[in-house]
Amino acid sequence: MQEIADIEQALRRAAPHRLVGVVEDALREHCGALGVELRLADYALRSLQLVGGTAGADPSVPVHDSPQGRAFGAQEPYVLREAESLRLHLPVTVRGDRLGVLTAVLPPDTDLRPLLPALAQLCEALGHEVLVAERDTDLYVLARRATRLTLAAEMQWQLLPGRSCARPEFALAAHLEPAYAIFGDNYDWSVSDGRLTLTVTNGMGEGIEAALLTNLAINALRNARRAGLGLADQAALADQAVYAQYRGAAFVSVLLLRFDLATGEVEAVDAGSPRLWRLRGHAVEPVRFDEQLPLGMFEDTAYATERFSVRPGDRLLFGSDGVYGAVSPAGESYGDRALARALRGTRLLPPTHVPQAVLRELAAHHGGGPLDDDALVVCLDWYGTASTVAV
Repeated sequence: MQEIADIEQALRRAAPHRLVGVVEDALREHCGALGVELRLADYALRSLQLVGGTAGADPSVPVHDSPQGRAFGAQEPYVLREAESLRLHLPVTVRGDRLGVLTAVLPPDTDLRPLLPALAQLCEALGHEVLVAERDTDLYVLARRATRLTLAAEMQWQLLPGRSCARPEFALAAHLEPAYAIFGDNYDWSVSDGRLTLTVTNGMGEGIEAALLTNLAINALRNARRAGLGLADQAALADQAVYAQYRGAAFVSVLLLRFDLATGEVEAVDAGSPRLWRLRGHAVEPVRFDEQLPLGMFEDTAYATERFSVRPGDRLLFGSDGVYGAVSPAGESYGDRALARALRGTRLLPPTHVPQAVLRELAAHHGGGPLDDDALVVCLDWYGTASTVAV
């Protein structure tokens, strides 16, 4: 497919709701495709939802028990050969963020070997254009919904940077439950100028009040970060913003971290309840910080940074209080012991699979019923740079 550049240009020029049609037209012309589908992962990462309407197609297929799900989970093409056609399922992923799966129905005698590199490039281009198109159409946002979002969850999902991110130095992924009714848990990240800034946030309260509180804190932290302030000053500015609005009646717990991508040195500000565990080799241990006041509790709180370092091969797991505070039917807290066990048990999984796996363990511990609080898990694998690996 020497014409891949032309297809990418056609995608950029297309109306936001016409992206799948552009891909289908191109694959019909260049590969003799009989049909094309795009499915996006739903908010709970349990199903792949069809974009638009295709006659005879299931609107939703499960992530864990479908051909499309195999491509999505493994992040590799999956081929299903049938009597009269060949179904090729391709992951659609942008900078490590798994968006969904593109399915092309091709003639049964199609030779895939010369096509796969160009098709992978096409899927990446399609993913980029989907993210851009979401500014101008609700088509792709609606496709991600297996059920209706609460208003609070709608607000929270609009804040999030994505569900995963990958760079040569690290890979990270996060998941929230209940995905369609989250309250105040949130996370944010930014990669720039040789640094990764990561925040894990928990706004007190429930429903709209918790979502509004977290929105204010996240945007205050972003405003301070984008102004070039240091980590402690970012916390102080957000603290002032929350206090000015709520006068101490509401507060936000947050863990702020800034990683030096070249050295693995980390600055941290612990302003509340989100906790951090580290898996190094087979050893799991909590990374403890001096506890400082949550944002907005008192006026003009001063914050101090602490430092630690990560090594290539380290895995960090962040959990909100809805994770470590969850209790079993017998009243036993999930706590450090169960989390350490879950972290060891998932050590062979890629980081994109770890948050969901831990939250499934949490649900089983809780007795299988709905959680009493929303729960957030963030997993970060640290690879380091060539120089840090050599050390």
